[in-house]
Amino acid sequence: MQRSLSQPVVVGAAILDDATRPTQMLAARRKAPKSLAGYWEFPGGKVEDHESFRAGLRREVSEELGVHVEVLDLIVAPSEDGWPLDNGMNMHVYTAVITSGKPQPLIEHDRLVWVALNDAELHALEWIPADRPIIDAILRQLKPTRTSA
Repeated sequence: MQRSLSQPVVVGAAILDDATRPTQMLAARRKAPKSLAGYWEFPGGKVEDHESFRAGLRREVSEELGVHVEVLDLIVAPSEDGWPLDNGMNMHVYTAVITSGKPQPLIEHDRLVWVALNDAELHALEWIPADRPIIDAILRQLKPTRTSA
């Protein structure tokens, strides 16, 4: 869906190791601004005017990590506006898988790690506060997929 954005919208990628039976998710540690440096987040960024959310996410992940991704499913947020961020914007988070390339911390991040898709390991990272409820939603939404035969 392409639309003109009256307020910037942010998209984030919960990059999984597998589309059908994921066991890990990629986390990215911010290096700037100072107030967010050292916190973990979902790679992504602002959708440009007249760009679809999915196209914006593919572009942002390519710019930030140097990989191409297939965007999969939207992580259901508390409202159709997305997940509220501390800066007043909203974020739409999608699961995704890497289709080509090896992720590298190119611009916004100083470290990337693959983390097991479980509560203890994901919450052991110091996530940006607004991202913490999204972690729980990802685990809830992926649980049927991860436990199916």
